[in-house]
Amino acid sequence: MRTPFTIRLLSNLPASARIALALFALAAFVWVPVAHLVLPAEHALHLSGYWVSLLGKILCYMIVAVAMDLIWGYAGILSLGHGMFFALGGYAFGMYLMRQIGRDGSYGSDLPDFMVFLAWEELPWYWAGSDSFLWTVFLAMAVPGVVAFIFGWFAFRSRIKGVYFSIITQALTYAAMLLFFRNETGFGGNNGFTDFKRILGHSITSPEMRVTLFALSALLLIFCLLLGRYLVTSRFGRVLAAIRDAESRVMFIGYNPLHYKLFIWTLSAVLCGLAGALYVPQVGIINPSEMSPANSIEIAVWVAVGGRGSLIGAMVGAGVVNLAKTWFTVTVPEYWPFMLGFLFIAVTLFMPQGIVGLVRKLFSRRRAQPADDTPADDTPTTPADATADESTQTRGPLARGA
Repeated sequence: MRTPFTIRLLSNLPASARIALALFALAAFVWVPVAHLVLPAEHALHLSGYWVSLLGKILCYMIVAVAMDLIWGYAGILSLGHGMFFALGGYAFGMYLMRQIGRDGSYGSDLPDFMVFLAWEELPWYWAGSDSFLWTVFLAMAVPGVVAFIFGWFAFRSRIKGVYFSIITQALTYAAMLLFFRNETGFGGNNGFTDFKRILGHSITSPEMRVTLFALSALLLIFCLLLGRYLVTSRFGRVLAAIRDAESRVMFIGYNPLHYKLFIWTLSAVLCGLAGALYVPQVGIINPSEMSPANSIEIAVWVAVGGRGSLIGAMVGAGVVNLAKTWFTVTVPEYWPFMLGFLFIAVTLFMPQGIVGLVRKLFSRRRAQPADDTPADDTPTTPADATADESTQTRGPLARGA
């Protein structure tokens, strides 16, 4: 009997990772709902709606960071366009949210308010089926995936890599942002989509829906971590790491890097699209500024801060940077860009392996310390031993190795 895929994902984890995953699941699926829905507002452990939405938003950012780490940390492909995939997933699900407003909008029309304002008489053809929840969830995965597949096919087939690939992805993101800023595209122009009312008939601002969206974000993050761990520890992951380190040698022994790079690139875009679909209802707005090249650069900063080549590191980096951003933008918003730049420079110079790499180094030193502190052997050396040592040193390292 074949082992189910989910069991294989969990069996691939070490015991410490399973414990950490269980604690995270307990906090996300038990503590947060109880703290927000059951505990009264005056209770010390009560979690307000603001914090539930903020933590849900950060979970979506963590998913994007994990997706980014899959292609940058394990495949060596630095993308500066992942903000576009994130926004495309958000726009796809935002279409459904706009259709769910119905006649509760400002103009009392079946069309979204921005279309009524622009004197549109009917929905564009690409809005067909946008009132279906399942169809828009599919679009949130399919649109970023198709765009990434087409772009990746031509880019990887032409062997574009390194800084050239990064620049092209940044240009693609900027072009998409300019396109979505235009009113005639049918995506709300610079205002985007906002003023959402309900999901599947339930109020989008209700505490129950807020907790549900948070739990779905946590569930998707767990899935991304398990899937990423399964991929990078499999034969596919070993080939991917070999492509990152020496692509020409991989081609020489008979592997085609195109298929491996294209798969992980497309999968990363799909995960970003799903994160964007969960992000929009929790934040309440999606506009073209989400496609800003600065946002894509910030995604790379998350991964660098946490630790490139570590799925946990990418998740930690996204959490640390965005929690710091939340504090800075409330207290001293004008200093946040400088702080972000200083953080990136400091990590590059002093912590090249990120926060997780630094923690691992400290733990490895603590483990090695008892061995260094063991007392030296006080057994007296005989003249024969001294003579043997001198002859060994005289013969040199090659002779000793022989």
